[in-house]
Amino acid sequence: MAKDYYKILEVDKSASQEDIKKAFRKLAHKYHPDKEGGDEEKFKEANEAYQVLGDPEKRKKYDQFGSSAFDGSGGFGGGGQGFGGFDFSGFQSGGFEDLGDIFGDLFGGGRSRGRERRGNDIQIDFDLTFKESIFGVQKEIELTKTSPCERCSGTGAEPGEGMHTCADCQGSGVQVSIQRTILGNIQSKHTCATCHGTGEIPKKMCTSCRGAGVEKKKQTFSVTIPPGVENGAMLRIRGEGEAVKGGQPGDLFVRLHVPEDKQFKREGHTLFTSVPIGFTQAALGDTIEVQTVDGPVDLKIPAGTQSDSQFRLKGKGVPSGRGRGDHIVIIEVQTPQKLSREQKKLLEELDLRA
Repeated sequence: MAKDYYKILEVDKSASQEDIKKAFRKLAHKYHPDKEGGDEEKFKEANEAYQVLGDPEKRKKYDQFGSSAFDGSGGFGGGGQGFGGFDFSGFQSGGFEDLGDIFGDLFGGGRSRGRERRGNDIQIDFDLTFKESIFGVQKEIELTKTSPCERCSGTGAEPGEGMHTCADCQGSGVQVSIQRTILGNIQSKHTCATCHGTGEIPKKMCTSCRGAGVEKKKQTFSVTIPPGVENGAMLRIRGEGEAVKGGQPGDLFVRLHVPEDKQFKREGHTLFTSVPIGFTQAALGDTIEVQTVDGPVDLKIPAGTQSDSQFRLKGKGVPSGRGRGDHIVIIEVQTPQKLSREQKKLLEELDLRA
C-alpha cells in the first residue's frame, strides 16, 4: 500500500531538507518508545519516512514513483538488520550522521562540539558611596579564588620535567564511546578525563599543585568603576573568574550597591535638590548658594518666585556617554510662622492677596 511520507512527517511537498529534519526531530522525540507516552509504530513510521525524504536522491525517486519504489529494494521492505525489521546501517554512513545530535538528549550524548574548558564565573557585591557612583572610582578588590599555579604556570608539571602524550586519548584531548541503541550504534565524544582535554599529562607532577595546574590563593587587583553607575549595576571583568587547567578562566561579576543620598535625588542622569528660601527672598529676589555634587554654586532667584519653581543647572548632573545631565533645583518658599506685631501690621498694610 502506498504511503504518503510527507503526510507522515506533517510537512508540505515543498518543504526544505532542514524543515524535514526538524519535523522528524519533533516526531522522534514525541513517539520514541523509550519515552513515557511513546508510540513504537508511529516512531517506526516516522523513521521510514525520514530515511527517504531526508536523503535528496531517495526523495527525488520517491517524488517520481512513490513509496513502491522502495518496496523489496533493500530500502525498507527487505527485512534488514535493526529495529522493527528496518535496516539502520545507513545511520552510521554519510546520510544520517546527524542522528547523534537528534537523539543526544535521549541517550545522554551526541557528538562533541569541541568546546574549550572554561573556569567558573564569580560574583561579588561591592559598596560605593553616592559620589563614587557619580564620578567613578578606582577600587582595590581582595578575592580568594582558583588561579594558575605559579610554580608550574598552570601545566601541572614540575618545572623542567616536561609533558608526554596522554595514552587514554592519544593526544586528541577527547575520548570516543560507542553506545548501542535501537537505532544502531551512536558515537559520542567527550573531554578526556585523564588529561582534561589538553592531550598531555605531566611526566612528574608539580609539587605545589600536585598536577592540578591551579591553586587557591588570595589576590588583590584594581577595578575601574565607570562614572554614572546606578544601584544594582553589574560589572563584568573578563578572565578574572576561577581558573581551570587546560582552559580559559571564567569571568568576575561585580554587583554594585549605591545608597540613597539625603540631599540629592537621582533620576537617570538628572539630579534634584529642594532648597528653602524665605518669603522676602521670594518676593524681592536674591542670590543664594546651592550645593551640587561639584561643590557650592550661586543661583539667582528672581523677584516673585513661587514655591515649587524649578531652576536648571546645566551640566551639573550625572556623567554619561554624551556629557553630563542637569541638576534641577526646586524652590520651597517658607511662610513665616511667628510674626511680631509690627511685622503683622506691615503685611496688613501691604495687603498682598492673590
